[in-house]
Amino acid sequence: MTNEEVIQKAHEEFALRGLSHYTVEEYLGTLRIFLRYYENCPLETMGEKEIRNFLLYQIEGGKAPGCVNNYNSALRFIFGAVLERNLNCRMIPRQRDRRAFPAIMSKNEIIRFLSVIDNLRDKAMFETVYGAGLRVSEIAHLRTQDIDSKQMRIFVHQGKGGKDRFTLLSQRNLEILREYWKQYRPSHPEGYLFYVRSQKCHVISSKSVQNAFNKYREKANLPKTFTVHTLRHCFATHLLESGVDVCQIKELLGHTFKLAGNFHRLDDAT
Repeated sequence: MTNEEVIQKAHEEFALRGLSHYTVEEYLGTLRIFLRYYENCPLETMGEKEIRNFLLYQIEGGKAPGCVNNYNSALRFIFGAVLERNLNCRMIPRQRDRRAFPAIMSKNEIIRFLSVIDNLRDKAMFETVYGAGLRVSEIAHLRTQDIDSKQMRIFVHQGKGGKDRFTLLSQRNLEILREYWKQYRPSHPEGYLFYVRSQKCHVISSKSVQNAFNKYREKANLPKTFTVHTLRHCFATHLLESGVDVCQIKELLGHTFKLAGNFHRLDDAT
């Protein structure tokens, strides 16, 4: 089987297993890096030894344990599910990932960050990430029909793990989303709210959201440890400080599954 045939079969496996777009991109990205490292040698001729050497190279190059483990998972999938190899996983162990407590922005830092945003689209995006506790991929794929202005909630369609959920929609958040909708009139055929400038039919990418965040973080002179995901952590932390029950916060973050009724579209009230 040629490398091209392996990639084609990988796409078939992705479809059969219903893997998310994010996971597919991550696995294919790892495969491209792996093939470049071995100068496009046939995958069929490689195994645990080559995977092990590749992972050691990444560790010696300073890659974080989480990143190395992601490479590990992707290659186990390619060699196991696609090439149908019974890998000896003891030869390619996962790194112990010692996770530090996530960085949290104070409420004053949140205000400082939002105050430097001079673009309405970006302000609407980041106020929604913070106000609703969304992941990067969730804000990138937020749709007009997901804004329930009658029940004051946001529907998150197919979040992490394929879970649907509802989260909060504040009056402030609703007002800036309405302002954004009136000015930009997003017209994606599937209703996606945020798009690349001058390309209304192209959904904004997670990378573009991250790049925008980094620009405003630097402008606000905030630490580099803050990322888009920090806003999600702040959402949970600030709710907890306000006395909201932990179980309710977990549900809003998508750690449980709950489905409810119909939605009142954002543009219904405009």
